[in-house]
Amino acid sequence: MLSKNQLKHIRKLSKKKHRQEMGLFVAEGEKVVRELLDSGWKADEIYATHAPQDIPYTPIEQSLLNSISHLNTASPILAVFRIPKYDQTPTIGKHFSVALDNIADPGNLGTIIRLCDWFGIKDIFCSPNTVDCFNPKVVQSTMGSIARVQCHYTDLVSLVDHSETEVYAATLDGNSHYQQTFSSKGLLVMGSESHGIGDELLKKIRNRVTIPALSKDAGPESLNVANATAILLNEIFRP
Repeated sequence: MLSKNQLKHIRKLSKKKHRQEMGLFVAEGEKVVRELLDSGWKADEIYATHAPQDIPYTPIEQSLLNSISHLNTASPILAVFRIPKYDQTPTIGKHFSVALDNIADPGNLGTIIRLCDWFGIKDIFCSPNTVDCFNPKVVQSTMGSIARVQCHYTDLVSLVDHSETEVYAATLDGNSHYQQTFSSKGLLVMGSESHGIGDELLKKIRNRVTIPALSKDAGPESLNVANATAILLNEIFRP
């Protein structure tokens, strides 16, 4: 049985401030929890209504699990993990990387992390105003890819300023991605669907890339940032 303090402790982890103070985050769902455990991430506690025999857990009733879940629909298993400390500070230029400016939607960030995992990208550079990668909804959306892709929160203007590789900005007024030649060790910068890339950052980037709309009728003003990232990464890594 969970104590009132334990319940309060887990619920607090929905907030970035408390995750950072405690060095903990919540992961829900068997696939996500298993991926993190298999990657060597340390779980402080695992609670479940039922779970595979190879995952040690504390039994809990569904009603109680519902009360501590951070998702709209609770999964049968919830774990509290320690936020990992990465050994090295990454530098851009060794491999292709992605940078995200002001991405607020947890589902979009989670999907982009999963996309980067699919394309073999190990590092994502995030502006400080991008949603926390250990937000429970982000972790859930990654479906375990958070274990293999590292998110680094940093000043993107300074990052681009000191970059010695090609930097590409996804915009509505750039060159068609069909005609763009991409470096094998570049950096793709994506902005929020509603605001795009910040002006100060955009001024630093000369390579601007657009996914041209092919519909002849009036269509959407822009693409969802996760969908746009998928299209551009597919073009970048196309043989």
